Amino acid sequence: MRIGELSRRTGVHERLLRYYEAQGLLHPDRLPSGYREYAEGDVAAVRRIRSLLAAGLNTATIAAILPCLRDEGERLVPTCSDLVADLFRERDRITRAITDLQSSRAALDDVITAAPAEVADRALATLEMPVPA
Repeated sequence: MRIGELSRRTGVHERLLRYYEAQGLLHPDRLPSGYREYAEGDVAAVRRIRSLLAAGLNTATIAAILPCLRDEGERLVPTCSDLVADLFRERDRITRAITDLQSSRAALDDVITAAPAEVADRALATLEMPVPA
């Protein structure tokens, strides 16, 4: 199938599909005309890529782990023991990032709540935001 068909079937813009190819995530054949020719399995590969991106993985990590994943219905199942260890490390990295962001938010909340009421009210009015709890 051509790139337009893959785009329609996956809901992923053609520009992103070309990016995935440049990152080594997809490997379409090239016709003599230069057009990309995708296999039926590329539909599932794009879905795996999108799932892993949604999980917070970058494309370099995805390129390394894609060969060690298979689909079981809607789930991705690791097939390499090294991959599971890598995924634990990636999960720990994400957990640390979340903790750091929560600490930053708490520090901002401390500064915001120290503002005099009239200053906070004016600021909220300009932002059209609900008053934080």
